[in-house]
Amino acid sequence: MILFPAIDLKEGRCVRLKQGDMAQATVFNDDPAAQAADFEAQGFQWLHVVDLDGAFAGKPMNAAAVEAILQRVEFPVQLGGGIRDMKTVAGWLEKGIRRVIIGTAAVRDPGFVREAAKAFPGQVAVGIDARDGFVAVEGWAETSSLAAADLGRRFEDAGVAAIVYTDIARDGMLQGINWEGTIALAQAVSIPVIASGGLASMADIERLCADDAAILEGAITGRALYDGRIDPAAALKRLAA
Repeated sequence: MILFPAIDLKEGRCVRLKQGDMAQATVFNDDPAAQAADFEAQGFQWLHVVDLDGAFAGKPMNAAAVEAILQRVEFPVQLGGGIRDMKTVAGWLEKGIRRVIIGTAAVRDPGFVREAAKAFPGQVAVGIDARDGFVAVEGWAETSSLAAADLGRRFEDAGVAAIVYTDIARDGMLQGINWEGTIALAQAVSIPVIASGGLASMADIERLCADDAAILEGAITGRALYDGRIDPAAALKRLAA
């Protein structure tokens, strides 16, 4: 069970949003690379990074911040936000990103995901961001008519490394993960699922250790980590046990 600390990038700074609303951004660190180094020092095994501006623009917008992170840390980094073509996928992987997360383009152009997963085995994940069970795109600005599980099933045979599933209503709200929806998705597909959105407390860490949650690859934690609601050492020790 991997616990992924999250760094969301907006205008080069480390922020957290509420329900994906760019107008509700709280700045937690002006130096994302220093924040990444802190997470590595705390014992985390992976880092989850999102280029928020890139998700809206459809192309990388915080490249300098991402590159600074890669220069500072040794642990693997997965990156999402604005990854819409093969050139961007290849460029990030060449710079040292371990895994890219394709979100909006997975809905708009499933063939692109298949092409990327075939070209870069084990290094391409799909980001499924859902509002009331339906997939949202364009930095969550639009909700499609496609159910989250149906999108996941489209990539069953594509060689996708993981699905990062975010319940938008929970994201940044500290209300707990949508366990029912997340576990249902994990049961509906053979691709490993990472839970995102709402992880709020050590009680959620304990919930991750329940038998039915063992089907998940891990969970992403953002605001609760920055707010001190989750103790990194205690959380990592519990999950390791």
